[in-house]
Amino acid sequence: MKLYTIETGFFKLDGGAMFGVVPKSLWQRTNPADERNLCTWTNRLLLIEDNKQLILVDTAIGDKQDEKFFSHYFLHGDATLDNSLRKYGFHRDDITDIILTHLHFDHCGGAVKRDGDHFVPAFKNARFWSNEKHWNWAVHPNPRERASFLSENILPIQESGQLNFIKEEVPFSPNIDIRYTNGHTEAMMLPQIRYQGKTILYMADLLPSVGHIPLPYVMGYDVRPLVTMEERQDYWQEIVDNEYILFLEHDPVNACCTLQQTEKGIRLKETFRLEEIFD
Repeated sequence: MKLYTIETGFFKLDGGAMFGVVPKSLWQRTNPADERNLCTWTNRLLLIEDNKQLILVDTAIGDKQDEKFFSHYFLHGDATLDNSLRKYGFHRDDITDIILTHLHFDHCGGAVKRDGDHFVPAFKNARFWSNEKHWNWAVHPNPRERASFLSENILPIQESGQLNFIKEEVPFSPNIDIRYTNGHTEAMMLPQIRYQGKTILYMADLLPSVGHIPLPYVMGYDVRPLVTMEERQDYWQEIVDNEYILFLEHDPVNACCTLQQTEKGIRLKETFRLEEIFD
């Protein structure tokens, strides 16, 4: 097995929305906002080469929406999914499997592309993996999440026959388990990878950045914020007890981190690039 960090560029979201009830005077210490109160985030993906499988976790925002849509998110930076794959000698047609942690547009938008007047899967040889609970939640969206679940990001992978469902409590592969959380959205999936004697947990939106480590630092986007806090409390203790490495999808600076117990509760221990641990 080999792991690769796939950088896809930066975007911006409202700082208050990203930190919920936490005052700006606190969250801006780790995630400074611009004059419009927007903070910079990234879409950092994980590529897993495991025997004959080449597995990509999430697909970032993509580029098929119109100018009005993208004007809200200020995409910037030189990194792209294709260039990052090329750096390691891969092409998107080499991808055999894509695990979609959840179907919010910033996690799955790149799964689909425009082909003339149609939307088609952007990875023609890949199986796309969701789970039945979350899929049903996304295709029948509640008013709170409707703007995040876009049919053009979702339905083409079903219509092409490439959609597959992961079953709960069934390992994805011998080296990859799927964990579930329900605070941010229904049945969000966190891939947990066993690699070179260590455990790597892909955090998706359970931990967007190191600035979100304190338990009350829950995003305003979460549909069940109190459930998120309970889930984080349980996960944080497990992470500390077992010395997990956390892979951060949205932190604009830090790719990975570990946690430790302190007098103030569980806090950041170290930050590093994935390659620094396994090179």
